Amino acid sequence: MNVFVNLVLTLQMLSALGMIGLILVQHGKGADMGAAFGSGSSGSLFGASGSANFLSRTTAVLAVVFFASTLALAYFGNLRPASTGSVLENAAVVAPAAVASSAAPDAAAAAGASAAGAAQIPDK
Repeated sequence: MNVFVNLVLTLQMLSALGMIGLILVQHGKGADMGAAFGSGSSGSLFGASGSANFLSRTTAVLAVVFFASTLALAYFGNLRPASTGSVLENAAVVAPAAVASSAAPDAAAAAGASAAGAAQIPDK
């Protein structure tokens, strides 16, 4: 299960980096104005309009992979083994009365010793 989570996490990281790269390579809608004045991308690798379709579709596929891996990681992160349960359910219960009753004789003895010690010190 841990290996599968690591594979999904690696897939998510790679799709995120791929989306970042593809989004940075794409040009905005305002960049088409330059094509009207003769500086178009007619000599590009994908042709005049082929790059927009290829890059946008690849970005959409990577976005779907990214969101699917995010949902898978959220699902696996939310799974808990049935045997362990909650942390609060497994906590040891300490009775406050037992703690107070065991500490009371020690506190009384310490108070009596300090009072006896204060009575033996003469004032100068």
